[in-house]
Amino acid sequence: AVRLRVREALGAREPADAVRVQGWVRSVRSQKEVLFLHINDGSSLESLQVVANPSLEKKDLTFGSAVEVQGKLVKSPHRMQNMELQAETIRVVGPCDIWSFPLKMKERHPLEYVRQFPHLRCRNNTLGALLRIRSEATAGIHSFFQDNGYVHIHTPIITSNDCEGAGELFQIEVSWAKESAQKTHFFNVPAFLTVSGQLHLEVMAGAFTHVFTFGPTFRAENSQSRRHLAEFYMVEAELSFTESLQDIMQVMEDLFKTVTSTVLSKCPHDVELFHKYIAPAQKSDITQKLFSSSCRISYGEAMEILKQAAQTFTFKPEWGCDLQTEHEKYLVKHCGEVPVFVVNYPYDLKPFYMRDNEDGPQHTVAAVDLLVPGVGELCGGSLREERLPFLESRLQRLGLTDAYQWYLDLRKFGSVPHGGFGMGFERYLQYILGVDNIKDVIPFPRFSHSCLL
Repeated sequence: AVRLRVREALGAREPADAVRVQGWVRSVRSQKEVLFLHINDGSSLESLQVVANPSLEKKDLTFGSAVEVQGKLVKSPHRMQNMELQAETIRVVGPCDIWSFPLKMKERHPLEYVRQFPHLRCRNNTLGALLRIRSEATAGIHSFFQDNGYVHIHTPIITSNDCEGAGELFQIEVSWAKESAQKTHFFNVPAFLTVSGQLHLEVMAGAFTHVFTFGPTFRAENSQSRRHLAEFYMVEAELSFTESLQDIMQVMEDLFKTVTSTVLSKCPHDVELFHKYIAPAQKSDITQKLFSSSCRISYGEAMEILKQAAQTFTFKPEWGCDLQTEHEKYLVKHCGEVPVFVVNYPYDLKPFYMRDNEDGPQHTVAAVDLLVPGVGELCGGSLREERLPFLESRLQRLGLTDAYQWYLDLRKFGSVPHGGFGMGFERYLQYILGVDNIKDVIPFPRFSHSCLL
């Protein structure tokens, strides 16, 4: 028998006499003259209907059990399904105790409920759809950059650099060092889990012009909110020979629109599940935003808009303060619920590597954030300071000259104007799917349950 995935069986154009399908039972319905099963193997949202003689029913053939079915693939008389499997044999590969199994047949479990079972929730329709969408979006991101001539770089996960300068780092400790009377570092210097691959990408941009990375990053923020994760994935890119923030913003926008179009075309049923049951208004919103024009305002203009707002904010908007989520969402609403680029942030608010605009008296850097409806900041980027004297002066004031001597070397040997940006992958998924809690767009919600995997 030819083995078929459920997706392949459902999409088959012609009947087949000998096929074998493996998966997990999603429903069992036994009648006097016929037995109906629906099985799913994760390859599609839709399950494959199996029609069998009641004599093939077994005691351990239950919801959740793993089965292997052999038989004939035939045209289905059901108008909602193209093909069905007429079973000749059914083998229960792995039984399932339905009384203790936390997921129940034909029950739509809330995301809050399945979050309690991080090791089992991938068998839920909603999380299965989410993981297929993640997979297609990941492939779409790689395709976008490869198609546009970017070189993919694997940046280090363990590093001594604090790219963001916020100090929210996970420090790495070695077990034998704890027991030793003499405290030593494994790498002779303190090492941390990375918060960004940007600085390493800048190294590579000095040789490859256009580079990107897509990997795990870590933030030790003291927050268990619906917006924060300790571990998440970041898409980052660096472009050499660019002197305009507009170039950076164009890549941000093209990336967002291209990947979203890919996801909508390749996972229509999975996305529809979210837009139907999780965020009903999101479908038309996403489709509209794909073709709408974005808005561009400066940080100074943003502050004036916020100060004149009738809304009372928890954090009072003042020049020199970072934009909070409530500010970002208001700005998007004020601009007509379209993506908003905010440019030219205060000099003292941003990290040392951002390019000085040399403007006064409101001293700013060439930085940009992309804000989107419902989420707030999705992407952040800037032109990088390529001028050696400016960079030396700032690092000296911050007391970082020795730590970043290698970074200064990049400006001594063939430095060019360049810039880049980063996009939080989980925030992107939150936006296109309309999911409120960011922990519902990751495979394992490690910190949402008392038992960590």
